[in-house]
Amino acid sequence: MAYHFDFVPVLQNANLLLKGALFTLELTAIGTLLGVSLGIVGAAVRAWNIRPFSVMFSIYVELIRNTPFLVQLFFIFFGLPSLGIKITEWQAAVLAMVVNLGAYSTEIIRAGIQAIPRGQLEAAAALAMTRLEAFRHVVLIPALGKVWPALSSQIIIVMLGSAVCSQISTEELSFAANFIQSRNFRAFETYIVTTLIYLCMALLIRQLLAWIGRRYISRNS
Repeated sequence: MAYHFDFVPVLQNANLLLKGALFTLELTAIGTLLGVSLGIVGAAVRAWNIRPFSVMFSIYVELIRNTPFLVQLFFIFFGLPSLGIKITEWQAAVLAMVVNLGAYSTEIIRAGIQAIPRGQLEAAAALAMTRLEAFRHVVLIPALGKVWPALSSQIIIVMLGSAVCSQISTEELSFAANFIQSRNFRAFETYIVTTLIYLCMALLIRQLLAWIGRRYISRNS
């Protein structure tokens, strides 16, 4: 028997999908800002082998990169309260995204830092730059310029991975989609629309990151 497509029940709940999409973008924005910041610190520590922090970051990176994001999310949401740390669904989702992206961006940015010629650092020292000034102007921006495409792709992967946050009832896009299809039983139509929304968000974020790269990274690297 031929399947009859009916998108009306899905579109009637467009406000829920929009709310979920905006929530996903909010999670991604906060997770990206904090996760990349953590990655910059970790990359600098590991690239220059600042002990004991380099060892701590090495363990952190290996632990996160070799365990599923869902397990990390469950550990934060269900594990921390057992230690007396109360945390909401939103806070758990943000923390999981920050921790995950921080580990991956540490290695991505570290590769960019190690690609900077040592002669540039020597030139910065000759110009009487402080270590912080040299890192900011001579190391960090050129390093980000070298790895920006890879870092942008990782940010999008984390955004798409945020779909599993629905497992702890975080009201992002996939949570909204699950809620809608459980009410109208039009799973095929619901997830077609949800897939298109994720696709649009990924393309939007990619274009935004490309613009940021051209405007603030490549121009100054």
